[in-house]
Amino acid sequence: MKTLQFREAVCEAMSEEMRMDESIYLMGEEVAEYNGAYKASKGMLDEFGEKRVIDTPISEAGFAGIAVGSTMTGNRPIVEFMTFNFALVGIDQIINNAAKIRQMSGGQFKCPIVFRGPTGSAGQLAATHSQAFESWFANCPGLKVIVPSNPYDAKGLLKAAIRDDDPVIFMESEQMYGDKGEVPEGEYILPIGVADIKRKGTDVTVVSFGKIIKEVYKASEELEKEGISCEIIDLRTVRPLDINSVIDSVKKTNRLVILEEAWPFGNVSTEITYQVQEKAFDYLDAPVIKINTADTPAPYSPVLLEEWLPNSTDVIKAVKKVLYK
Repeated sequence: MKTLQFREAVCEAMSEEMRMDESIYLMGEEVAEYNGAYKASKGMLDEFGEKRVIDTPISEAGFAGIAVGSTMTGNRPIVEFMTFNFALVGIDQIINNAAKIRQMSGGQFKCPIVFRGPTGSAGQLAATHSQAFESWFANCPGLKVIVPSNPYDAKGLLKAAIRDDDPVIFMESEQMYGDKGEVPEGEYILPIGVADIKRKGTDVTVVSFGKIIKEVYKASEELEKEGISCEIIDLRTVRPLDINSVIDSVKKTNRLVILEEAWPFGNVSTEITYQVQEKAFDYLDAPVIKINTADTPAPYSPVLLEEWLPNSTDVIKAVKKVLYK
């Protein structure tokens, strides 16, 4: 095993796949000369050249459309959005083209493309740069949505995404690029659509994904001091959703708390709540609690932002509520 930063794991995954397959290329704003806005493509221009690591104009609709079209001539593009907030400019290409090409062509064309970049809040970036779009894209049939929380998962899942013949939304975080973790020296791939039990427990199931899962780890350590055992599930993939792993855990613990960095209305945790009550209602000893951001645009003030975001204290309160109510 070796220790890599999250950004280095992303870079390794892309580089390894590009060495094996010349149809793969990377494009986006500042991915080449600047080595990526977050240095996730450091050194790739030098290795692969300007025809395969391409700096684009500030036109998400334009370069997303070029990339989608190129899949129909045998290419496998990776498109980096500097932030998924900017993907809204090119969302028509993702939703109405990439996600629908296979069905609308009657299977004549596939669309092997990865759209990747950071999601959610990243400090004081204000309302238009602090939004989580996982549930938006997961709502669209034809898209797969991956949100890793550590370097090991990021590399293994990104390699799987690049090899997939369908469009994949791969969502990261500005606040995770410097995170370090152990990654195998050799080749490995993680399956898309399989959740990971990060910690075994007996009293309550806590489900999360992406960078906000760190708050679950903090909470579980504090709760353990009080004799409360949390089973932590990292979804890793939002669509396809590994609901069976969640249900199997709930059948054991009989309680469920979900932490998600997203607005509370119609999100991923809402879908999990519905599916659990539909498929495992008789196993629940308490109502499911989901923890989200406040139902407002993200504030700029650091004091307000701290209140807006869910945290470990919220998780502790929720766990105790499902245990003792």
